[in-house]
Amino acid sequence: MQRRQGRVNAGLLLLLYQISQVGLQNIPSVTLGVLVLNVFLFLNPLKPLSEVCISVNEGFHRRDWQRLLLSPVHHADDWHLYYNMVSMLWKGIMLERKLGSSWFAYIIVVFSVLVGVVYIALEFMLVKILSDPSYEMNCAVGFSGVLFALKVLNNYYNPGRVSSVLGFQIPNKYACWAELVAIHLISPGTSFAGHLAGILVGLMYTMGPLRKVMKAFAGGFLFTDLTRPRDYYYYSESSGYPGYQHRMPRNYYDYTGGLSEEEQLERAVMNSLHERDSGGATHSDERRPYGFWFPPEQHSEEEMRRQRLQLPACC
Repeated sequence: MQRRQGRVNAGLLLLLYQISQVGLQNIPSVTLGVLVLNVFLFLNPLKPLSEVCISVNEGFHRRDWQRLLLSPVHHADDWHLYYNMVSMLWKGIMLERKLGSSWFAYIIVVFSVLVGVVYIALEFMLVKILSDPSYEMNCAVGFSGVLFALKVLNNYYNPGRVSSVLGFQIPNKYACWAELVAIHLISPGTSFAGHLAGILVGLMYTMGPLRKVMKAFAGGFLFTDLTRPRDYYYYSESSGYPGYQHRMPRNYYDYTGGLSEEEQLERAVMNSLHERDSGGATHSDERRPYGFWFPPEQHSEEEMRRQRLQLPACC
């Protein structure tokens, strides 16, 4: 597990290049802090990898609980660091803009600890089920477990999209499971249990009680109201770095005119028929404030006669 020395860290250089392409000013503070921390500890590790990795033997039996915090931020080599931090770069940009920096930092800390706890539990279960004590010695290191948890969150907040996994288009809600299997097939040496632990922690947050428990412990100080509209940022995952298209948040009521989806559809059909009947002609002073046209209010002949009688005499 010792890092190879005496060579150029090509993965680290490529990571720094990717960060420079995005621009430090475009990376939210917590995401940037996580990147800096991982790069710093890669260059200046607090301890050898064998003393920071997490396992049943080291974490549970020997009660070395500091490994829960140390193992995610240490990496085996520069390419391990590169792939994890590039993934963190785009996930962090999207999620931190969505959730707010304080809440996102809270999530990172909680997920880092919980992924280690769930990993130990999974390995302990394998020891009991398979009667194989070797699983107690499996020692994991790296940020990938936390990244799998963040991917579950990202898919949760962006439903209906698809992800490309080995060239196959997979719906987002299944993408994590597909990536879990794909990574294990491509790189059998990776920690299957560590990645699975990340998915389970993400599901505990999105579908389980974890989010409510975190809110209760935060006491409302870190909670960001996710129901209010926020700025949207577009990220092209295939390009390797984000191309930001900043859109100012719009008032949904102003856009829809307070109509339901069915009412909007009915209004659009009426507009289409009206324009067809009028030959598509429109008046220069006609206003369409809600993205579709509201026809002028129709009056009966009696109402029009009363209105004419009330008009003042022309001089």
